[in-house]
Amino acid sequence: MPDNINQQRLAKAVRNGRQKVLLVDDQPVSLAFAAAEIEDICHPLQTRDGNEAFELALIEQPDLILLDVNMPGISGFEICRRLKQDPRTADIAVIFLTVMDEEINEEQGLSLGAIDYIAKPFSPAILRARVRNHLLIQRQRMQLERLAQFDGLTRLANRRSFDQVLKIEWQRLAKLQDPLGLLMIDVDAFKLFNDHYGHQAGDDALEQVAAAINRQMQRKHDLASRYGGEEFACILPHADDHGILLIAESICDAVLDLRIPHEASPINPWVTVSVGASSIIPSANSTPMELVSMADQNLYQAKNKGRNQVNAG
Repeated sequence: MPDNINQQRLAKAVRNGRQKVLLVDDQPVSLAFAAAEIEDICHPLQTRDGNEAFELALIEQPDLILLDVNMPGISGFEICRRLKQDPRTADIAVIFLTVMDEEINEEQGLSLGAIDYIAKPFSPAILRARVRNHLLIQRQRMQLERLAQFDGLTRLANRRSFDQVLKIEWQRLAKLQDPLGLLMIDVDAFKLFNDHYGHQAGDDALEQVAAAINRQMQRKHDLASRYGGEEFACILPHADDHGILLIAESICDAVLDLRIPHEASPINPWVTVSVGASSIIPSANSTPMELVSMADQNLYQAKNKGRNQVNAG
């Protein structure tokens, strides 16, 4: 789940152009001062209440939290502990704020998962530098994680991302009792294509096929991925047998419409794909691998029947 949350947080930052910083301090003057100092480098969110801070962190998914240690009712240490124990907020960076003459246990704060301390009253230059540096580190980390989730050639989600998303969607749709569809897609006679045209041409063909598949992912939660080699997989939440068949057939047509020559193919003079399609309503008594196995078996049947077709069931 954290990988998926980080991807969403990065997407928000890219769309909005500004990262979010949550300021948590019961002193209104200190809160207003900090917000004013950093508002040109981020989007500051403010609260004076510890419990509200946790709720805001869940909803807003900020990139950084500046958290006063001495909060009334619930301490900054306790807020940090709750944040780090919840997988939805565990990866959010936390910096503690503390008055310079306060006796605090810095080791305790760092052991809870905080990354730094800033002393009050704030030095504007230090506050801005710390926030800017930590936001940069967070942005770079999320970008690296995002790159690790995509296939370098096709720019589709990679196998790691496929496995993560399939698990998440399985759990989500099990609660809703809605169907989850899966397509397993194989480029027909691809070894013959590589042997005839060379591996560079093969890579170019895979890029075009991947883009054609991805264009058919029209709904919000649909995901196209490179499963391995010349095989692709598409996760289709809320798609029943009829829905997956329509999308699978549109993929076959879209790939054929590319008109990529394949003189070595015994099936068609153009590059084609075979598709295995399956849909199931997830339950606690079944696993995502059962759906993968069903779709894989249907792909085998599509190949066995002559390729360049969809087999669903």
